[in-house]
Amino acid sequence: MIYSLDKINEMAEGDEDFINSVITVFLEEVPQDLEDLETAIESGDYENVYKLAHKIKPNVDLLGMEQSREVALDIETLGKSSANKDEIEKKFPLLKKDIQQVVSELKKDFNF
Repeated sequence: MIYSLDKINEMAEGDEDFINSVITVFLEEVPQDLEDLETAIESGDYENVYKLAHKIKPNVDLLGMEQSREVALDIETLGKSSANKDEIEKKFPLLKKDIQQVVSELKKDFNF
């Protein structure tokens, strides 16, 4: 398991509805943001690369996905300049793989 519910559980203070709503939002928003990020990278839209990586970062952080947070932060920082295209293209597959794995695990673990 590459995610952790520790931060969410701490915030929820036992509120199962809150936990489920955070998971639901993650499952609804993050895969779409990831797809949009991939499109922005492919089209060289660095402003959106920056914005989308910035948007993904707190979502993966909330699920304790430290490696994914670091990669999203790197992509966010690199997205400030088109000179970093190769570096972004190297890092993106790591983020994509981790998020897809967590989405799959969450759907199984929470019966979505």
